Amino acid sequence: MPTRPGRRVGIDVGSVRVGVASSDPSALLATPVRTVRRDPDGATNAPADLEEVAAIVAELDAVEVVVGLPRTLSGEEGAAAEAARTYAGRLSVRIAPVPVRLVDERHTTVDAHRNLRESGVDGRRQRSIIDQAAAVLILQAALDAERNSGRPPGELVRTDGRKPRTKDRRR
Repeated sequence: MPTRPGRRVGIDVGSVRVGVASSDPSALLATPVRTVRRDPDGATNAPADLEEVAAIVAELDAVEVVVGLPRTLSGEEGAAAEAARTYAGRLSVRIAPVPVRLVDERHTTVDAHRNLRESGVDGRRQRSIIDQAAAVLILQAALDAERNSGRPPGELVRTDGRKPRTKDRRR
């Protein structure tokens, strides 16, 4: 069982779309929710996609949000990871006091593509749901990690701009 009861929301941040998944209230199973188109004017203080994701979090009465952190195979962080960190930070401020955590998401999009292809989903249709499928994989991995360890997954995103304590920066 997770350390705290309640619904979790998983987020896969892409440059064009944001995939959203949710768990059941007992935090056992992740399911797809929606794909949100990124706001092309995302440099604004309140981009539409961020507001839509925040509304989903509120609608689902989520107790926690996990955002995928796309590290390289060697564990390094590049431009995509920085974009995910920025998005997670902005979301964290927007939905506080609901905690936001960053979790390693290496391979999730590749795995999501493979799973959809193996289940017979047409390539054109994959584009519209791949981000949701990746969000499901991110969230399910976080739920499983929490259930196995008894601790919240990943790295806590702080809303005060300070770096997380070392024990909150688990990989």
